[in-house]
Amino acid sequence: MAAEVYYQAIGTLQSHSYLNNLNHHQKHQNNLVTLVSRDFISSNGLSTRRSNCTGQRNCSVIRSLASQTSVVDPVLSPSRSNAGDTYKKSNEAALILIRHGESLWNEKNLFTGCVDVPLSKKGIDEAIEAGKRISSIPVDVIFTSALIRAQMTAMLAMTQHRRGKVPIMMHNESEQARSWSQVFSEDTKEQSIPVIASWQLNERMYGELQGLNKQETADRYGKEQVHEWRRSYDIPPPNGESLEMCAERAVAYFRDQIEPQLLSGKNVMISAHGNSLRSIIMYLDKLTSQEVISLELSTGIPMLYIFKEGRFIRRGSPIGPSEAGVYAYTRRLALYKQKLDNMFQ
Repeated sequence: MAAEVYYQAIGTLQSHSYLNNLNHHQKHQNNLVTLVSRDFISSNGLSTRRSNCTGQRNCSVIRSLASQTSVVDPVLSPSRSNAGDTYKKSNEAALILIRHGESLWNEKNLFTGCVDVPLSKKGIDEAIEAGKRISSIPVDVIFTSALIRAQMTAMLAMTQHRRGKVPIMMHNESEQARSWSQVFSEDTKEQSIPVIASWQLNERMYGELQGLNKQETADRYGKEQVHEWRRSYDIPPPNGESLEMCAERAVAYFRDQIEPQLLSGKNVMISAHGNSLRSIIMYLDKLTSQEVISLELSTGIPMLYIFKEGRFIRRGSPIGPSEAGVYAYTRRLALYKQKLDNMFQ
């Protein structure tokens, strides 16, 4: 069953050759998705947020690519009732973070980094299970890294979504790629979710450790040295990236490309990697460099944030499809789930 779903989803992964163009630091014009809590109160807003990363950019210059992500989902559209008016004014958005499912090199205990390795069978199952957990949470746009394991996870997860929309890879690496991948049916666009891949969301580059067995590496260099490379904030492995270096690119991309979409009320899912997601969580939760190095993210487990009035609140991870309504639903999300229930009764 899992393998069958996988082969259906992998067919939506269009030509993968654009991954060779990672040197083009493109600015994708995206619409983002945010989960926002109706009752969230915080003394700190986004305007005062700062990360330990350098190279932060001005979000105000980013514009939405309306032709790709401006379609209104009728399930998300407010009704004419008073409850609908409240829903419209809440301007909530959902942010879902998912670390990719187990890869074939995770399975073999090898350092993977930026090597493009697919999911294992267990990873396929984890991605499908992640999809079930978020099946009643709205998703308007998906961001993934340029690596296949993150893209597979996003595609497989969306096969389980109750809305039934089809995730479509956006190809902005050249004018020809954009032209050839255009969708000319408005009805089809309404039933699609744009997927934007970016190298800035890639896993931390592990340099000369990539492809090495983790235990054998510890035996060769010493357990303490390998632990320092893996878990320190600012010490990179030989010819690789530190977590600080990974955070610089990942957080800058989040601020430039993803956060403006959340501000516009779009619901966003990010499918990425342990270190790029730790970097983003460091920014969202305002963690220190010491706090983030102890943060562990399991493969294939979605995390939900609510975004409202420029503020984020972490709502944890759904235990199962029915749990989201209890642990995380705001009024807006509850209405969305209710409409889905009515549609599929």
